[in-house]
Amino acid sequence: MNGDDRSFLSIGGFIFGVMALVFGGYALAVSPSGSDKTLSTADSAAGAVVDISLSEFKMTPEMATVPPGDVELRITNNGTIAHNFSVPDRSLHTRDLQPGESQTLMVKHAEVGELAFLCTIPAHADSGMKGMLTVVEGAPSGATSDTGTVTTMSNAQMDQSMEDVAMRFINEPKSTFGGTPLEPKILADGTKEFDLTAKIVDWELSPGHVVKAWTYNGMVPGPEMKVDVGDKVAIVLKNELPESTSLHMHGIRVPNAMDGVDPYTQDPILPGDTFTYSFTALDAGVGMYHSHHDAQTQVPNGLAGAFLIGEMPIPAVLADKGITSVDKTVNMVLNDSGTIGLTLNGKSFPATEPYAMKVGETLEVNYFNEGLMTHPMHLHQPTGWIIAKDGVPLLVPTPSDTVAVAPGERYTVLYHFVDPGVWAWHCHILNHAEGPAGMFGMVTAIIVS
Repeated sequence: MNGDDRSFLSIGGFIFGVMALVFGGYALAVSPSGSDKTLSTADSAAGAVVDISLSEFKMTPEMATVPPGDVELRITNNGTIAHNFSVPDRSLHTRDLQPGESQTLMVKHAEVGELAFLCTIPAHADSGMKGMLTVVEGAPSGATSDTGTVTTMSNAQMDQSMEDVAMRFINEPKSTFGGTPLEPKILADGTKEFDLTAKIVDWELSPGHVVKAWTYNGMVPGPEMKVDVGDKVAIVLKNELPESTSLHMHGIRVPNAMDGVDPYTQDPILPGDTFTYSFTALDAGVGMYHSHHDAQTQVPNGLAGAFLIGEMPIPAVLADKGITSVDKTVNMVLNDSGTIGLTLNGKSFPATEPYAMKVGETLEVNYFNEGLMTHPMHLHQPTGWIIAKDGVPLLVPTPSDTVAVAPGERYTVLYHFVDPGVWAWHCHILNHAEGPAGMFGMVTAIIVS
């Protein structure tokens, strides 16, 4: 984005709507032998009861206060993928709970102090699935609500919090964005050479929230690389990570030796070493590049970016919709786990990048999902036209105002703007976008003037 695109940040007065999240669950107990049984009220020992909801990627409540004594933890997976629950200091663990499953753990004789809990599935705790049980003398022992959703905010406090975070998106300066175009070196034989360095850096996800991101060239997502069909390409990757890595060109046709899957196609790139990936861009495409070594850690932590070959043709049938050319292209990399968590292009609301368009202009969006779950991306207006799936043009463009992008998928969508205003743009899994304290995570906006 150029400076003009981001200059709208001085505009004020836009406040978004409210979404409500409600979870529900059913509890099962774990016997000392580890087998499950249904838990009735009569079976439950006297003491505090806490209902905890698991979802992508949070535990609700994150903070629970109970009195000393026995504490019954009733855990329900209200998400769409498997999660578990662990209290490491007490060696208490559930099994991996599938969506809809529940299990109960009993903390016996809890003493004044703190007990941390988390999901132990790799990358889930780093994405937000962790919390704290605080044991305090005199705390109430009543159960939380069956939904597991707890807030002590008044209606006025909630409204104010939502307004405050919405205005921060508009009024606060933005930190560095990733995914900026990387200009290649042109070698003597015409090869376009791109230099990448994989390294860990401090990366601000949202105002004041800094994480250790695994990056290409110090940014999340990594820089955009773009070439033309027929170009010779060289990608020189230097590894400054604490472990080996490799680079896979996802959705891009390359020789098998350049596929970046160690140990099959190459040796792993050791810390301090460099490897050059060489190929010819044979076909037009919208692809990703990412690590293929310890991928469950390296990719969600930030090692991913966009690789584009050529231009996507505009279907002639869209001319009667006013779509004949593209005024701006945006790559939107989706994530939901690792140190990066619920983000759009490596940022969480209100630090996400806003976009400025004019009535009559057309925006081309390339969605890339580098996360662990599907994200239905919704732009409030206008209707989007899907013109390509995984870089392949569709025979007939498809209208959609909500585009479900599964892990590894890419969609190319055209949006033609006809109405001015501030239009929210977010993942429509609502607990990826908004809670009682306001919007967060996978939310941004397009300002149409």
